[in-house]
Amino acid sequence: MPGVNTNVNAAITINALAQNERDMARAMQRLSTGKRINSAEDDAAGLAVASRMTAQIKGLNQAVQNAQHAVSMVEVAESAVVEVSKMLMRMRELSVASQNGTNTTADRNAMKTEFQQLQTEINRIADNTQYNGQNILDGTITSKAVIPTSEVDTTNDKITTTAHGLVDGQRVVYNAGGGTVLGGLADGTAYYVKRTDADNYQLAATSGGTAITLTGTGNAAQYFETDVVSFQVGANASQTITIAFGDFNTADAASSFAAAINSSAIGVATATAAASALSVIDAAISGVDSQRASFGSALNRLNMSIANLSTAKINAEASRARVMDTDYAAETAELARTQIIAQAGIAMLSQANAQPQSVLSLLQA
Repeated sequence: MPGVNTNVNAAITINALAQNERDMARAMQRLSTGKRINSAEDDAAGLAVASRMTAQIKGLNQAVQNAQHAVSMVEVAESAVVEVSKMLMRMRELSVASQNGTNTTADRNAMKTEFQQLQTEINRIADNTQYNGQNILDGTITSKAVIPTSEVDTTNDKITTTAHGLVDGQRVVYNAGGGTVLGGLADGTAYYVKRTDADNYQLAATSGGTAITLTGTGNAAQYFETDVVSFQVGANASQTITIAFGDFNTADAASSFAAAINSSAIGVATATAAASALSVIDAAISGVDSQRASFGSALNRLNMSIANLSTAKINAEASRARVMDTDYAAETAELARTQIIAQAGIAMLSQANAQPQSVLSLLQA
C-alpha cells in the first residue's frame, strides 16, 4: 500500500546505515589503537583474561629487576670477600715466615705489625661493606620479627613461631633488644637452628649440635639476626631465592672463618704462636672459599632465573597479544566492507526517499 507519512523502506535503510556506522567505527578504532579489545563491550571475557595476563607480565618484569638487584648485591659481597681471601693468604705467608729460625725478634715484630693490620682490615671490611645502605657481611643483614616470651617453650627447649621460615643449620645471632636475656642464650651470640617443623625450632651452639636448654623466656623485645636474605624473583607470592651472605667479623668464633681470627685469638709474635695461627688461618681460608662458592652458585642461579623470567614474560606478552591485539588483515577487510555498505546504503536511502513521490501520479489522475 503506497503511503507518504510513514516511509518504511527509508526507516529500514536508516537503521541499517546506523548499524553499519557502528561496525565501521569499531573497525576504525581497532585499526587506530592496534587493540582488538578497547572496552569491555568488545569482549568481556577476553578483557578479563588480558587483564590477568597484564598483571602477570608486570609482575614478571619487576621480578627480573629484583633478580638483577640481587645479582648486584651478591657481586658487591663477593668482590669484598675476594679481598678478604687475599689478606688471609698473606696472613698465612706471614705465619709460615714467622716459624723460620732465621728470624729475629725484630723481624717477627715487623711481621706482627703487618699481621695485625690485616686482621683489622678484614674486620673493617666486614663492618663496612654495604649495599643500599645496609651491612651485608657482618652476619646481621636480616632481622627476624620480635620473639614474644609466649613463643619460648622451656619445657621442650624450643621456640614456636608460625611459619618461621628458618632452615636447619641456619646461623642466627640472638639480640636481647635491651631487655632480659633469654635463659640459656647470650646476647649478641651466634647460634644454629635445629628445625623441628614449619612452626617450631630449637637452637644449638654449633651446626648440627645438641639443642640448648632454655631456662627462661627472655623479654618482649628480643629477636634474631641472620645473614640469610630472601629475594623475590617471581611474579607471585613465595617465589623467592634465599642466599646466606656469611659473617666475616674476626672476633666471632662462629663466623664464616670457623673460628676467631682477631689479634686476641691468633698472632705471629713467636714461632709457636705462628704455628697455631697457621691451622686457624687454613680453616678460615676454607670457610671463605666455601662462602665464595656459595656466592658463585647463587649468581649462576640468579642469572638463570633472570633468563627464565625474561622468557616467561615474552611468552605471556605473546599470549596477551593473541587476545588483545588487532588482526589488521581482518579489520581492514571489515573496514572496506562497511565503507562499501555505507555507500550502497546512502544510494538506497535516496531511492527510498524518492519512492513516495509515486503517489503524486495517483493524484494527477
